[in-house]
Amino acid sequence: MNRLILFMASAGYAGFIPRCPGTLGTLVGVGVYFFYAPLPQLLYWLTTAAFFFLASWVAEKAERVLAQKDSPKIVIDEVTGFLIAMAGIPPSPVFLGLGFLFFRVFDIIKPPPSRWVHHNMTGGLAVVLDDAVAGGYANLLLRLIFIFCPKSIFLPGE
Repeated sequence: MNRLILFMASAGYAGFIPRCPGTLGTLVGVGVYFFYAPLPQLLYWLTTAAFFFLASWVAEKAERVLAQKDSPKIVIDEVTGFLIAMAGIPPSPVFLGLGFLFFRVFDIIKPPPSRWVHHNMTGGLAVVLDDAVAGGYANLLLRLIFIFCPKSIFLPGE
């Protein structure tokens, strides 16, 4: 069971790669997004919500197995955060790249309340929640860009 927990928590062991595990976990999130993107929006959100709770449970178990609070090897939170970042965003290469960039920046700088969650909460929920907040910020920024910029820049053929 511990192997399955570590496999899931590390996004297929991407979190065990020594350099930039969070970025690699987000890249796994990009791959997962390709399965989510065709879903109707309601199903996308419901599936992402279910994934959030599964990720929280898995992160909690992985912290115990690894005997480390918010281990960098746990990157299922990055997958979750990226899925939130891309929710309701048109699946174009430009938005995918911007979503990746914005999510990573917000995940690293941890704007409020993400920083508070990271420093004051514990357990699997805290591990995933600060990335969910970063994903929410990235999603909001992507939506503003979509609203205020010409669609032809991001969606060829429109």
